[in-house]
Amino acid sequence: MTTSPSHLLLWKRNSMSTNPMKPSSFSLFFLPLILFSMVAYTDASTSPYSPTDYFPLDCGSSENITTSSDGRTWGSDSSTSNFSTFQSKADRQGASVEQVPYMTARIFKSQFTYAFPVSAGHKFLRLYFYPAVYSGINESDFFTVTSGIHTLLINLSASLTVAAMEPQVDSIVKEFCIHMWENQTSLNITFSQSPNFYAFVNGIEVCSMPNNLYIRGDNATIPLVGTNYLFEIDNYTALETVYRVNVGGASFEERDTGMFRKWQDDSNYILGAAAGVALQGNDTDIRYTPATPAYTGPTAVYSSWRSMGPEYRTILNYNLTWFFPVDSGFNYLVRLHFCEIEYITRMNERVFYIFLNNETAMGGADVVAWSGGAGFPMYQDYVVYMTHQDDGINQGKQNLWLALHTNMVSQPYSWFKVVVLVTDSNSIETY
Repeated sequence: MTTSPSHLLLWKRNSMSTNPMKPSSFSLFFLPLILFSMVAYTDASTSPYSPTDYFPLDCGSSENITTSSDGRTWGSDSSTSNFSTFQSKADRQGASVEQVPYMTARIFKSQFTYAFPVSAGHKFLRLYFYPAVYSGINESDFFTVTSGIHTLLINLSASLTVAAMEPQVDSIVKEFCIHMWENQTSLNITFSQSPNFYAFVNGIEVCSMPNNLYIRGDNATIPLVGTNYLFEIDNYTALETVYRVNVGGASFEERDTGMFRKWQDDSNYILGAAAGVALQGNDTDIRYTPATPAYTGPTAVYSSWRSMGPEYRTILNYNLTWFFPVDSGFNYLVRLHFCEIEYITRMNERVFYIFLNNETAMGGADVVAWSGGAGFPMYQDYVVYMTHQDDGINQGKQNLWLALHTNMVSQPYSWFKVVVLVTDSNSIETY
């Protein structure tokens, strides 16, 4: 079984390269195999990441500086106004909508490009959209967003996207990972509205990330579940985050890693009543390592989990299962984060299966064997291909399933609990 990304109003070219190492267009779920014996952590591995580039932009604001509810300071794009673009304010503020950066917008009636001066390396790009009614606008929104060689959003209607999402939301954030080369002096973001429509954006955020955090190239090949093929994600690839889920814990925006990633609780994605038991541990027990430094994931992620419970007969009869609606016809990268923080200290004490879309991704998952001991976080990446499916009703949407089940070969301790801490999924597209 497998997991799948959330609602995507992102139409992509449905093709696969004949070279499994260089797919021409794909969307993936991360899970590379990391095995290491006893590891020691260093001060450097526990230090937070400090972005070399950070640009939070409150688009359409008339104030030079605004402050969001989390205390971050946002700049203004007021100097960008010209005949093809103007500032506007939303006519209302939804219950879940924050003042900054959502209540003002930059409206585009023709193609417009932002340019952010950045250094070389990998960057997060986040685009904030609140599809309210804006003064001076009578048309509907329908537009495309590009950055360099990458088409990030194709024919997006933020208003239709928000209206179709479950559970219901008022606003959306589109997050991408993009590589900047040494000869590039700026990260350019171009908005192009469709004829008789308009484009808009409420906020733009550019934030550096550590190299090899997601785009790892030949440092790590990734198994394609159900096949013998491997993928490489190189610097020519742009990623779009579609789910970042905190299993067993609450939704939150991280501040301790320096990258402001947002994590959702998993309650909307767990299948049926067999949800196990959500548990919390002590985050002081998390010991980062050079292989998994502190910026890989915050302690809040590694210190929560779901338990299948202690009853042997009960856990044999069900899986812990999550489902994620995704677009058909693409590959998805699934990253699973793990950390054994209970009394399990030896290999083979807790062993389990990982299923993605009814395929066995791993038959003998053993966190202690992978990480080197209790308290050491780690992750694994996998790629899942979602075959094309269009029944005329769901318009090519289907669920990507992730399921965990105890491995009967292991010691009885493994029947006690199966731990998966978070699913971090990214849709990938190359051109």
